[in-house]
Amino acid sequence: MGWQGSFSGKSKKPTVVLEAVASFDTWIWHAFFGIPGAQNDITVLGRSPLFDSLTEGNSPQLDYYINSHRYNMRYYLADGIYPNWATLVQSIRHPENAAEEYFSTKQEAYRKDVERAFGILQARFAIIRQPARGWSLAKLNSIMMTCIILHNMIVEDERDDYYDGESNDEDSDPNRSRRARALIYDGAELPRDPRTCRISMELYVSRYRAIRCPVANNGLREDLVAHLWNIRGQEQ
Repeated sequence: MGWQGSFSGKSKKPTVVLEAVASFDTWIWHAFFGIPGAQNDITVLGRSPLFDSLTEGNSPQLDYYINSHRYNMRYYLADGIYPNWATLVQSIRHPENAAEEYFSTKQEAYRKDVERAFGILQARFAIIRQPARGWSLAKLNSIMMTCIILHNMIVEDERDDYYDGESNDEDSDPNRSRRARALIYDGAELPRDPRTCRISMELYVSRYRAIRCPVANNGLREDLVAHLWNIRGQEQ
């Protein structure tokens, strides 16, 4: 999602890009706004802090199985322009069988959630529907983040299960937000320096490479294809 403006006294109109991660109900879990200039999804991802906590070993420990294979890193559904990383799952451009075609249909349908979130943001807040000439990057960032926070508050308020099915306001807990209701996972048990509480450089580089492994990307997508096809067969 781009936002046009003028910065640093330049005559050109660079675009400030918003990178976001959204769930099916358009709740925005991650937002990275900035980097004025001629950018695309790949260059924005290269500077985004999206995978910093995962690389540094500070993200929650995940363990799950897909098609009887164990995985321990979260992944996101992404467009085909993104690189083949172990944490990104793209659609299959040229499906060769019915299972791959079914997976591509599902992946592309769920990937529309983030585009729908962008559309709702622009529909709700007129200030981000128009060019932003005359504002500094810091002010643009404050405006965008404020709109995202307000958007999430609206999504939270409109949730059907916000009060656990109880319509009586006296029984409701106003502190039970989405993040408070989320499952809490323990952090990864990794060896750390007792002085800095950080992992070693060797382990950091290993995790950095694991996130960007194209072989793991192919394996994850193949397992997801088989998993969805099995579920489809059980439902018929």
